Amino acid sequence: MIRHARVLPVLALAPLLLTACGSEKAGAPGPSASASAPASAAGPAAAPGTGELASRAQAMGVAPELVYVTEAPGFTLAQQSVGVLGDDGFSATWVDGETNALLRLAVDRGTVTADTCPEQPVGDMSGEHTTCERDGSAWYRTGAGRHEYALPEEGHVVRVSAETDAVSRDVLRAAALAAHRPDAAETDRLLPSAEPAPSTPVERGDLPPFGDGAPDNHVDVGG
Repeated sequence: MIRHARVLPVLALAPLLLTACGSEKAGAPGPSASASAPASAAGPAAAPGTGELASRAQAMGVAPELVYVTEAPGFTLAQQSVGVLGDDGFSATWVDGETNALLRLAVDRGTVTADTCPEQPVGDMSGEHTTCERDGSAWYRTGAGRHEYALPEEGHVVRVSAETDAVSRDVLRAAALAAHRPDAAETDRLLPSAEPAPSTPVERGDLPPFGDGAPDNHVDVGG
């Protein structure tokens, strides 16, 4: 389901002890969500509306309802990582300033179930074996040296992933819990402005100030 982001190179993107809420393997019926189980802070995505979030997202080619933001102690947004995922999904990466560890947030259309979870690669690593474990209302997934929390929403999935040896499962889980739709201030920091960059004439130093303004390509004898 996950496809490569179109606008930027994906920065390389990490395990915790399972919390007391319990876990289960894919294929077994999932437990009811508890207070300790991951669930996106905003619940089902709000209607995109026609405000600043919608205009900025649409200018990028992203569906407004697929724009999310997260946070984790020590991690800051890598602004150049913000971009389109697949057709109209959203992707962004947060970087730990001390360790350079990366947390990747990816939101795309689709769903995750006990049957489909093992078939979906972790972190775009197609062809790799994926292990799925139910953790409350989310899926904890590992494969190809990466791990992620996948939170199914209405019509889309919010994923937070990282390298297993770079980011602990506790940090990963907390970042998944913190994923939510951005407010106005977060939108301003997260998404580039929808205003087109002003166009200014380019000064050409090789254009003569006389005649038709064509470049002077005169070549002396001998070339």
